Amino acid sequence: MHRVGSAGSNGGSVRTRKEKKLTYVLNDANDTKHCAGINCLDVLKSSVSSDQSYLFTGSRDGTLKRWAFDEDATFCSATFESHVDWVNDAALAGESTLVSCSSDTTVKTWDGLSDGVCTRTLRQHSDYVTCLAVAAKNSNVVASGGLGGEVFIWDIEAALSPVTKPNDTMEDSSPSNGANGPGNLPVASLRTVGSSNNISVQSSPSHGYTPTIAKGHKESVYALAMNDTGTMLVSGGTEKVLRVWDPRTGSKTMKLRGHTDNVRVLLLDSTGRFCLSGSSDSMIRLWDLGQQRCLHTYAVHTDSVWALACTPSFSHVYSGGRDQCLYLTDLATRESVLLCTKEHPIQQLALQDDSIWVATTDSSVERWPAEVQSPQKVFQRGGSFLAGNLSFNRARVSLEGLNPPPAYKEPSITVPGTHPIVQHEILNNKRQILTKDAAGAVKLWDITRGVVVEDYGKISFEEKKEELFEMVSIPSWFTVDTRLGCLSLHLETPQCFSAEMYSADLKVSGRPEDDKINLARETLKGLLGHWLAKKKHKPKPQALASGDILSVKDTKKNLSASKSEDSSAANDPVYPPFEFPSVSPPSIITEGSQGGPWRKKITEFTGTEDEKDFPLWCLDAVLNNRLPPRENTKLSFFLHPCEGSNVQVVTLGKLSAPRILRVHKVTNYVVEKMVLDNLDNPLDSLAIDGAGVSGGPQQLFAGNGLLQSGSKPWQKLRPSIEIICNNQASQASTIFDVLSPEMSLATVRAYIWKKPEDLILNYRVPIAR
Repeated sequence: MHRVGSAGSNGGSVRTRKEKKLTYVLNDANDTKHCAGINCLDVLKSSVSSDQSYLFTGSRDGTLKRWAFDEDATFCSATFESHVDWVNDAALAGESTLVSCSSDTTVKTWDGLSDGVCTRTLRQHSDYVTCLAVAAKNSNVVASGGLGGEVFIWDIEAALSPVTKPNDTMEDSSPSNGANGPGNLPVASLRTVGSSNNISVQSSPSHGYTPTIAKGHKESVYALAMNDTGTMLVSGGTEKVLRVWDPRTGSKTMKLRGHTDNVRVLLLDSTGRFCLSGSSDSMIRLWDLGQQRCLHTYAVHTDSVWALACTPSFSHVYSGGRDQCLYLTDLATRESVLLCTKEHPIQQLALQDDSIWVATTDSSVERWPAEVQSPQKVFQRGGSFLAGNLSFNRARVSLEGLNPPPAYKEPSITVPGTHPIVQHEILNNKRQILTKDAAGAVKLWDITRGVVVEDYGKISFEEKKEELFEMVSIPSWFTVDTRLGCLSLHLETPQCFSAEMYSADLKVSGRPEDDKINLARETLKGLLGHWLAKKKHKPKPQALASGDILSVKDTKKNLSASKSEDSSAANDPVYPPFEFPSVSPPSIITEGSQGGPWRKKITEFTGTEDEKDFPLWCLDAVLNNRLPPRENTKLSFFLHPCEGSNVQVVTLGKLSAPRILRVHKVTNYVVEKMVLDNLDNPLDSLAIDGAGVSGGPQQLFAGNGLLQSGSKPWQKLRPSIEIICNNQASQASTIFDVLSPEMSLATVRAYIWKKPEDLILNYRVPIAR
């Protein structure tokens, strides 16, 4: 700690480049389940090559999962993790290719029968990608649409063809996904992993693949549908109209009007003649595309229609939506029956044999009886009604309570999920977060270890928050959101390096108790520990450019490969308060070397990932213990005797010390200064705090409260001193005016001083009580 000199300006300011951030996502104890709403479904039916059927689900938690069936139960057989935002739609193209789209603006292809291998990332959209359509008999043709009003038609075979040497394998499940931003992209920025195992980027348009563009939408696209042969594409969205395209050329063939609100879902029959549409106006419409007109309107639902599924003959339609009801409707007779009701809005439907899978905004999926092969059997159960053609008639029936009972009460199979987090509170210690999920369960998370330290069950969130309150002030070194249904912690430099604690407070053994531990650096070491261990055991490349493997364009710093591997900082142990679990480990999300985001579990790093795909500041901190310049690590204050006190003045002017310095250190300084003055010893003999800033020759003692040599005479002269704040010493003083010795200066300023001016501390001899 130092005396502060007169304040001065540092001249101008330097405009710094925006650094990439790193995010880590904490998974609950069972990450084989989705933890947010299910946006999409598809079923891979058994074939000649495989007698196993699979269900694929895509969720708002950013992952896709493959579920296998075992008699009347299901289990998760693979998780597909690479998207960094909601998965909005997924579809199977051919026997094993899974295509997905996301709010991260990408379309991804996967080997659906693998353990989660992403084969390619297609970056063309400028906004959220909301929907996909696949040609059932021409699996090469896939269309994607999004909020940017763009519709692209992809030839998957061409898009997946190697763009480097034939023996290169394409893999996008390693850190290699993302977009550079609209306007600066090649037509399809496709990454591959070459024989060197380093991620390379094909950024030249001549080496990429150009999708067909269907131009015409002026607003967001919510729904797409394609016929079996891939010769007709229908799109709909916020413009309330249906547009029909020739996917081979991208040309528009017709536009159909009729809906009075957003078009949310579309279905085409195998021939492409008939089309079904569901809308936010609560109506289902049947269109004859050959005659370019609406044949029938079905008022079945009382709110937005979000999901449709048709029998193979296109004679009956299953529909669900915001009213949480699943209906079956005969398109010819208009007879409808309520199959079941849900507790959440229905997002998507998928038929399998004689059953139907239902996805909702909840994290679970259910399979219900549907009599897909003989839908008339459902009507024979009774309870049917005729669907009108005016939505207000259906709404009136609902309001009058005339809805029939559902045909089925219970699903045949339930695939459970975990409840998403809906409320959170960062505790003052800045290492724990209190959360509440959709079911009302309250949990306490340790974010530097990525685990739940306490599950309180269904209790009052507010009461528990008040109970856990601590009067402690630590800088905010991360931000958090629960968009994915779980905790996502965001680290940005240099702000993330602002929080420090003493090793004694963290109960870190093997280090002096006054050693400062940077919370962000140690957390990063825990997150990258597996990667560092794998990398350390990998053979070194035959040839390296002279140590510039970490160089990034427009970056002045370079970290050499030898420095990365031999640095003592890289070999530092991961302390127990920062050890992340190997079961249900967190996932890392960051932008990569070309600005493209990627996501991967920390235990799935192989050591072959290119260091350029991690933020440079992150590696600099972990490998070289080099932290960026930080602001507000010091706190200025004045130290005066209490009014009316006879104790001597030990210092004049403003002092500076680390924010985390304890009050007992200030007490020690006052005592030692008084004793030294009495012994006529120079203050310069005091040990100094290496973290102090320049500005004066005098420094507050930051050691253990005693001089390292010649300490015996002190014991006889050492007075007893109390530190108080706001100069509250008076005849009415009580013990509560005295600051706790373990309180930090930052805590005193935040909770006791509570003023924008520099902190003023006062000292006195304890008053007899």
